Amino acid sequence: MGKAAFKPGTLGENNRSNNTLFLISVILLWGLGLFTLLISTTDTAERIFKTESKYYFVIRQVVYSIIGFVLFFVATVIPLKFIRKLLGLGVVIVLILCILPVIGLGRGESHGAARWLSIPHLGKFQPSEFVKPAIVLFLANLIDKSMERGDFNSGDSWLYPAIGLVSFSAVIILQKDLSTAVLILTVGIIILFVTGARLTWVIPMVILGLFAIGIFVVMEPYRLNRMIAFLKPGEYTLSLDYQRTQSNFVISSGGFWGTGLGTGMSSLNIPEIQTDYIFSGWTNAMGLVGVIAYFLLLGFFAWRGYVISSVCRNRFASYVAFGCTTMILLQSIMNIGVVSGLFPTTGIPLPFFSSGGTSLITTFVMCGLVINACNCDEEENVYSARKKLGGLKTFDGALNADE
Repeated sequence: MGKAAFKPGTLGENNRSNNTLFLISVILLWGLGLFTLLISTTDTAERIFKTESKYYFVIRQVVYSIIGFVLFFVATVIPLKFIRKLLGLGVVIVLILCILPVIGLGRGESHGAARWLSIPHLGKFQPSEFVKPAIVLFLANLIDKSMERGDFNSGDSWLYPAIGLVSFSAVIILQKDLSTAVLILTVGIIILFVTGARLTWVIPMVILGLFAIGIFVVMEPYRLNRMIAFLKPGEYTLSLDYQRTQSNFVISSGGFWGTGLGTGMSSLNIPEIQTDYIFSGWTNAMGLVGVIAYFLLLGFFAWRGYVISSVCRNRFASYVAFGCTTMILLQSIMNIGVVSGLFPTTGIPLPFFSSGGTSLITTFVMCGLVINACNCDEEENVYSARKKLGGLKTFDGALNADE
């Protein structure tokens, strides 16, 4: 069967001015997200924390943004060759961090899900967020090495990417975070497809993935209930489908021009609006005009990210830029699909908008990696001849680009 064949460097020489345009899109998305928290969550903060500031979520987002910008800068300047050398260790650490809440070590639960690790005096963080850049780097590394050896699409070259995808997805599902697992699995399959993996491999992976998702939905009553509520709209508006019903009402109330700033309507009607349903606050205040403006900005962000991926002559860096851009874009689409009622209710945040430190910081890191790819030199793409001759015999070897 046919296959896709994305080739880095097809748009010509690497143009570093792409950095500026991509950075502008990142800053605009972040600023819009912070502004949305400001206009949508003040009532919620006062209701939850009583004596705390009504700007609690905004202030916390600013603090995490500072950390995010620092790590964004680090991700733009750290040599990708250095990242590849430490990639094996990094992947193992991320996997261990994801396993810890499952087995109860350092676990901080929320809404019955074991997705968080709690650090004394520092608060909670969600280790599954680290999987997003980790899986992109992991796949880009394996695919680049396989192409250098000339055995991509032959033998068992697909085995290590499949093992990585299944391992990460499985441990996240154990945290009762099916939506993130679906996101990671989908992005992984997209990366394999666009880099030229055979459809005879990709299609079975898609079918098996859909089958596995169906099983996991049926296994958990709350997931099954959400699916039932999604398939029968209007029957569970005050119970199973309350959050989505309220979100649709708030969105439709915005009309074409929006209700304006400071109405507080959205934060009064939607539980946890500061997280997964923050976009409904924006649409209520800004209306259809605001929705169009957001999608134009998101499209600009994706366009500049994919341009960087296309002009980059370093294959590994190109795949990293493509994967990080796709991860943020697809997550945004999934969140908005849930908020608008197109998809069943899931707990996936909107990049740059949803209140949450780990998600925001991880998004900044992935954006930093995209800019890093734009600055990456072509000669870094050279893979050692001894690797070509010796091949990779172990899973540990597959994780490390240099020995």
